[in-house]
Amino acid sequence: MCPGPWWCGFVSAIIAAPDDRAGVIDWRSGGFAHLRPTRDDPFPARTVVDHPGASWSPEHPMIVVRAVEWAEQALGAGEIGCPHLGCGGTLTRWGYGRRRRVRRLGAQILDVRPRRARCTRCASTQILLPASVQPRLADTTEVIGTALASKADGHGHRRIATELDRSPSTVRRWMRRATRNAHLQWLRQRGSQALIRLDPDTFNQLPRAASPLRDALTVLTAAACSARQRLGFNEPLWTLIGLHAHGRLLAAPT
Repeated sequence: MCPGPWWCGFVSAIIAAPDDRAGVIDWRSGGFAHLRPTRDDPFPARTVVDHPGASWSPEHPMIVVRAVEWAEQALGAGEIGCPHLGCGGTLTRWGYGRRRRVRRLGAQILDVRPRRARCTRCASTQILLPASVQPRLADTTEVIGTALASKADGHGHRRIATELDRSPSTVRRWMRRATRNAHLQWLRQRGSQALIRLDPDTFNQLPRAASPLRDALTVLTAAACSARQRLGFNEPLWTLIGLHAHGRLLAAPT
């Protein structure tokens, strides 16, 4: 599902054609690293491949992956490195996390049991969460994203709740967590970093929106569209947006 006509029409019009000369910004050094993103490793400067970054902490280790199928193949081939800096080990299959049921748009239910992986060197374990869902939320990334897009269009939480068939109190909590200034700046930064790596020309053409939420979603959408065009990804747009947002469309609850 497209985030909204004002994103998709505008973003599609300015996505540049693939250009093999495009470099990649190395944000750790502050300059161009001239690394080229590939389908298997869209962000070569990162420790863990196939996603913009590891969404984990020592207390809640977790990695957001683009697709379950890719993660299974990569784990079997030893292609995912341990996200802990300085470790240098690789991740291998180590059972599964807790099974949970997540609501999709409408009345559909998605059964999710994320893969757990273990480092062959430091023995730390990680959860590999597909970007189609959000950590510790009962709704998919598409549902949360659709609610945020509607909020950016100026709709209130009661109307959004009616459209999505969710309780107004639930949607109100989403909006409070999503619209914190620090979190919106963080979301825009994640989208900007991804878009600059994939298509710096498109990034330079994106104007700033008046609404911080709308601005952050526009940049994330442009990054997702660029990933589709340049890397051949065929996942739903909201899944790729969730990937660039590191699985955190909403700020952590307080």
